[in-house]
Amino acid sequence: MILPGKTIGVLGGGQLGRMLAQAATRLGYRVHVYEPQANSPAGAVSHEEVNAPYEDLAALTAFARKCDVVTYEFENVPAAPLQAVEALTQLHPHWRVLETAQNRSREKRWLRDHGFPHAPFAEVPAGGDLAAAIAAVKIPCVVKTADFGYDGKGQLKVMAAADAEAAVAKFRGQPAVVEQFVSFACEVSAVVARSAKGDVRVFPISENLHTNHILDFSIVPARVPPDVLAQADKLARSVAEKIGLVGVMGVEFFVTKSGEVLINELAPRTHNSGHYTIDACVTSQFEQQVRAICGLPLGDTSLLSPVVMVNILGDAWSAGEPHWETLLAAPSAHLHLYGKGEARAGRKMGHFTVTAPTVESALATARELKAKL
Repeated sequence: MILPGKTIGVLGGGQLGRMLAQAATRLGYRVHVYEPQANSPAGAVSHEEVNAPYEDLAALTAFARKCDVVTYEFENVPAAPLQAVEALTQLHPHWRVLETAQNRSREKRWLRDHGFPHAPFAEVPAGGDLAAAIAAVKIPCVVKTADFGYDGKGQLKVMAAADAEAAVAKFRGQPAVVEQFVSFACEVSAVVARSAKGDVRVFPISENLHTNHILDFSIVPARVPPDVLAQADKLARSVAEKIGLVGVMGVEFFVTKSGEVLINELAPRTHNSGHYTIDACVTSQFEQQVRAICGLPLGDTSLLSPVVMVNILGDAWSAGEPHWETLLAAPSAHLHLYGKGEARAGRKMGHFTVTAPTVESALATARELKAKL
């Protein structure tokens, strides 16, 4: 058990690391951030920030020696250097969990090999025959780069033969995954936590609305039948147990029109769709991550109020500074900004939540405030 007063190391300096650091310092921990770029959002609220490449083993080793436990805040941290961290201090989740989830081929293969429901897929190695894989999966399908894709980046829908030619040209020479296109009714996600002792907690399932492949609204409780909620909860628990998770993980699902729940992606960290937990749950996903990686008892995941979370993208600055006063005048709204210096279209700059007696009223208010912002 790693008690308050000890040092938590965070690999990655983005907004997830920032909110993790805020939760950890509130509990009395010191936080050190390792991030290649200086002046990161997480570094701004940490006790120490180290700026060096992840592959710099000397810098990474020195960083790890000063930490009682190390975690990561996004899955594009290279897994190989983390083996050096594991030899020096505790590392949670394990680097093998990261290695599985950060590559779509390995992730899909792991889901298939462990019997989890997922869309049919075909793997294409670097220089492989992408056209043949598309033909095998059949159109419509989605072609995705195997490495380093997020928020819709590195993927292309293939809805007709002409799209297949464009996909072959775009992904030529790259390792890729071709997935059968799922005509889903909605998307939901679960944030699951598991301790080293095997205790598991799942936060309330979130219904997620996307715009241009980027999460726009997360709605909790999700507006889906109880059996869908039960399936998602059960699958998230099973994934956490079978992959040997110690920490927090986001599990994204497609819900088909027939009510089937398919796993889309795994993220071995806190998740964008779980930000609502800060304002609407007994324990936030970030405090839960601290508890899990430090060997503390896992916190209560109960929902205190219906809630809607809205991402604030750089697009909100297109006509100048957003109207924060409008948002802050709403008593049910809670603003969270990430301290990023440059607002760019599609860049996540912050989020806000709206709590209300019903999810319908929370969503109506959230839409109104977003429009005014």
